[in-house]
Amino acid sequence: MFRRILSLIRKEFTALLRDPRNRIILIAPPMMQLFVFSLASTLEVKNNTLTIWNEDFGTVATELVQRVAAMKSFKKIIYVHDQPTFDQTIDQQNSLLGLHIPQDYSQQLKQGKVPALQVIADGRRSNSGQIATGYLTAVVQQMLFDSGYLSTENLSASISTRNWFNPNLHYLWFVIPSLVAILTTLMAMIITALSVARERELGTFDQLLVSPLSPEMILIGKAVPAFFIPMAEASLIVFVGVNLFGVPFEGSLLLLYASMAAYLFALVGVGLFVSSICHTQQQAILAVFCFVLPAVLLSGYASPIDNMPDWLAQLTVLNPLKYFLIITKELFLKDAPASIIWQNTYPLLIIGVLTTGASVWMFRHRSE
Repeated sequence: MFRRILSLIRKEFTALLRDPRNRIILIAPPMMQLFVFSLASTLEVKNNTLTIWNEDFGTVATELVQRVAAMKSFKKIIYVHDQPTFDQTIDQQNSLLGLHIPQDYSQQLKQGKVPALQVIADGRRSNSGQIATGYLTAVVQQMLFDSGYLSTENLSASISTRNWFNPNLHYLWFVIPSLVAILTTLMAMIITALSVARERELGTFDQLLVSPLSPEMILIGKAVPAFFIPMAEASLIVFVGVNLFGVPFEGSLLLLYASMAAYLFALVGVGLFVSSICHTQQQAILAVFCFVLPAVLLSGYASPIDNMPDWLAQLTVLNPLKYFLIITKELFLKDAPASIIWQNTYPLLIIGVLTTGASVWMFRHRSE
């Protein structure tokens, strides 16, 4: 029995790796996606345009303009001198933010008051506008502190912020661990979903059914390559993330690979189920994307699960990507103990048992 399974596993590896183009496809796209996502999906706001309307040319206002103009968030500064032009730069999307310094700004500061500044953000880019407004507010407050116009007595509360596990808020420290999970998901799903569909499309599926292999043995033979190839891809992504992008890995590699094995077990079950119900590779690819896109959206990567409606947040318990995203971040940045990793690993094992059982049932049903 084991010899038959090994022969099928060898056949699957040969089918995937024999063609040089297949080998390139298995390696190049994940690496390209790693670099593109890492460099493009930044959570920072920089290289934007700021409009400044300064009606107060006093010393304090001039220093404020100079500090704001030196911010990395704004590559271009537009100086205007009237309200219509100020509004027009925001209306026509020529500027992300507009800063208006009133005429009596310096005078009110000298009188011991904290004057108001007008900041207008482009609501069509709400996320970037809010982040840039936060950057601008921090620069203004720091300038007032340095000039002695603002102290802790002027504030109702003084807040000291420390960011644990990512002290400087490097976005790559958030993105790279997430990409380990997301790109592994995409690769595992594509390989498993195409396995049986490819046999049907080539007309060799019936030959497998009349061979001495049972349906369970066929599924095992299809699952093993889809288990080890994504694990190798994930290892390469981890290596590149740590050594090239400088993302720290504080946890245990043993825990990472143990949890990754449970995660791939869950994904292979989903992929084989998809493959068992699809007749062509085109159908399988469409089914993969119908699974991957909602899985990413419901994983907490793009938006926090706590912000979702209750009924939608409860659906995320069925999403294996949600658990593995938590695991990768805990191991990369926190050096989480095995107990925390286990809390997110055993749901993956449960999902794997359910999806594998469903794929075996469907495969038998479709093979009869």
